[in-house]
Amino acid sequence: MSEMKSLFVTRLYRAALSETGKAPDADELETTCLSIAEDDEAGQVWCEENDFPGYTSYASLNDLAWRFPIFKDLVASLDKHVAAFAKDLEFDLDGKKLELDSLWINILPEGGIHTSHLHPHSVISGTTYVAMPAGTSALKLEDPRLAMMMAAPGRNQDAPEELRNFVYVKPNVGDVLLWESWLRHEVPMNMAEEDRISVSFNYRWE
Repeated sequence: MSEMKSLFVTRLYRAALSETGKAPDADELETTCLSIAEDDEAGQVWCEENDFPGYTSYASLNDLAWRFPIFKDLVASLDKHVAAFAKDLEFDLDGKKLELDSLWINILPEGGIHTSHLHPHSVISGTTYVAMPAGTSALKLEDPRLAMMMAAPGRNQDAPEELRNFVYVKPNVGDVLLWESWLRHEVPMNMAEEDRISVSFNYRWE
């Protein structure tokens, strides 16, 4: 009798921020992100010098939770979601904790993309979604084995999701997505006229 089973599972966590308690107000968070982007001259310069479409605070602000109470509330919520994901992953933390390493704003205008990348030196990465206008980009996740498939044929269009080379996830405003930091991902071109706004983050083990 033949047997078939899946090995080395890649987990993706998806939940509403509010599932672990009171979540930051979505409208207030959006207004705060836009206000920060307007005032952050260093971030604007970095984006221009690095041909980054739209705005990110990644290279200019590393203390959002200290500067703005709404981000402090956001981190308190994220901590709970990350703890739940770590439990699902069966991590043996050996008495240490997963702690926030970085938190940054992303504002992607019409035509903007965020090319394929991963997050080295972190354990869990993720994004929570602040503004997702109709027609905007989903998150594109890449099978981590893809670079080693070499001469393998493509997959059937109707293949089960867990067998596809790429999976697209369309989150809602207020959702949080978590994945292990080695998982390559990207944001395809934003086809909506309005900005796509999100807050991304990394957690490290220490």
